[in-house]
Amino acid sequence: MHVRTWQEAYAHVFPEEGLRAQSLGERAAFWSGWLQRRPSAAAVFVAEADREIVGFVSVGTSREDEREGELYAIYLRSSAWGSGAGPQLMSQALEALRAGGFSEATLWVLADNPRARRFYEREGWRLDGARRTEEFLGVEVEEVRYRIALEPPAQGRHP
Repeated sequence: MHVRTWQEAYAHVFPEEGLRAQSLGERAAFWSGWLQRRPSAAAVFVAEADREIVGFVSVGTSREDEREGELYAIYLRSSAWGSGAGPQLMSQALEALRAGGFSEATLWVLADNPRARRFYEREGWRLDGARRTEEFLGVEVEEVRYRIALEPPAQGRHP
C-alpha cells in the first residue's frame, strides 16, 4: 500500500523507473521494525473500502521538537481520493496527537505536491515558513513545513 501510494502520488516528481523499483520487501521490513519499536506517542490508522486498505496515516512525537506532535505520513490510493477517507484519517491523526498531550503539530510535504498541500490547508494546517532540501530516489526535492494548533478535546469527550 505504501509503495503503491508513492507511485501514484509522486509520478510527477520522481522518475518512473525509480518509483517502479521501490522494494515491497524493504518497505515491509521498515514497517515491521517501526511498529515493533514504535516511537513514544506514535499511532497508525488505516482506511478501508470494500475490505481493502486504501490509505493510512501515522503520527507521533516530532522528530525536531519533542514538545510537538508530527504527522509523519498520510497516503491514500488514488481510487480513494475524494472519498472522504483523507479527512477521516486526518481527524483520527489529530485526535491521537491531542490524546498524546500535544498542543501543536507539524508536517513536512514536498513543495511540488499541490494536491496534498490543498488538502492540508483545507484541514486547517498553515505554512510556517520552514523549508528544507532532501533527496529521494536520487532526486533533490524541496519540502515545506506546515503547522496546526491542536485544540483540547471537548469536555466530556474521550479519545
